[in-house]
Amino acid sequence: MADTTPTDAGFAIAVAQFAPGADRAANLAGIERLAAVAVARGARLVVFPEYSSYFTPAPDESWRGAAEPVGGPFTTALAALAGRLGIHLVAGMIEHLDGEHRVANTVVAVAPGEGVVARYRKLHLYDAFGQRESEWVAPGDIVAPEFFEAGGIRFGLQTCYDARFPEVTRRIVDAGADVVCMPAEWVRGPLKEAHWRVLTTARALENTVYVAAADHAPPVGAGNSMIVDPMGVELATIGEVTDVAVAWISRERIEAVRRVNPALELRRFRVTER
Repeated sequence: MADTTPTDAGFAIAVAQFAPGADRAANLAGIERLAAVAVARGARLVVFPEYSSYFTPAPDESWRGAAEPVGGPFTTALAALAGRLGIHLVAGMIEHLDGEHRVANTVVAVAPGEGVVARYRKLHLYDAFGQRESEWVAPGDIVAPEFFEAGGIRFGLQTCYDARFPEVTRRIVDAGADVVCMPAEWVRGPLKEAHWRVLTTARALENTVYVAAADHAPPVGAGNSMIVDPMGVELATIGEVTDVAVAWISRERIEAVRRVNPALELRRFRVTER
């Protein structure tokens, strides 16, 4: 079992990139394999993509059949894996909603020995670039951000298209996040890889936090999963392949950056609901 005690070198986190499909058992097997690789490389927390439980390139009726409650088979399997490896796991899933014909696009975080410790339902749905996610997915309610701690560091959650809305990340950071975990299914297309890199970096830089962004591997996803530090430095990046990237993070780095760039203290506006 991996030791989750922080060290002088910091705390190792990973982003895991793969292409989930319509075979739920195969998706879980892929998660298990990549989590083991991440642990072998020193990681104590692994972020997986959006829709890791089930995915088809275009939403259809099968999504309703694949939807599960939080606490169902997918999160139970994640919790068991986290317990076996002694690490935290973050992954996207299709969640069943009672009384709703649509599903939720949900991110869960599981801790070893504790099960689900935080969740997030995607707020901004991908009704852009010719897509209509809202036809199949219900937007999350605006609720207080949920967090979990690992290695003395506080982690928050958001999802994919939310990266285009700076106030989402700012609100999570205002509530106390040191790291934002961002599972994604960033669809490929003209300039989309550039958008992904710029937006992910900007969310880290403007909030002086780490962002751990895990995307789908091509051909549908853009790939380029990455971990960005509070100064906007890409600490680790995966290209187009199925793989794991690991980086060491620390509160000391956050504090040092904020002494140089106290942007959060200097700002004159706050985020309010629309």
